[in-house]
Amino acid sequence: MDIAIIADDNKKELMAQFCIAYCGILSRHHLCATHITGKYISEATGLEIETFLAGSSGGTEQIASKVSFNEIDLVFYFRSTDPAKEVHEGEANLLRICDVHNIPLATNIATAEALVVALDNGSLNWREFVNPRSDYNLKKRRR
Repeated sequence: MDIAIIADDNKKELMAQFCIAYCGILSRHHLCATHITGKYISEATGLEIETFLAGSSGGTEQIASKVSFNEIDLVFYFRSTDPAKEVHEGEANLLRICDVHNIPLATNIATAEALVVALDNGSLNWREFVNPRSDYNLKKRRR
């Protein structure tokens, strides 16, 4: 599966700890992230992560675009809980796009843990059937 990872500045350490804890599961999937988050997690875990622009420079929008084109199956987005932090348009758009395209989205560690366990036990395999770019559907077309 294709998994996108984003973490606001004050959540990067928590995201890294999450990825360390579930490195074995995450290593079996294609991971992409906004630039700084991806670099931070890769250094902490050794996971191979495709990086996009920094979130504040358009990386969040790049991931939203991939979600729109059904190129992402799961999003982990640990957002700041600071009430003074303004929600920018790209962040709100990503959340909306995930809802529109039925992409599982975790915005906190509790939901992320539930989703990563579901990923590991096969409960998210339905994404393989609805994602035209999945190995399942590419093999089906070659027949």
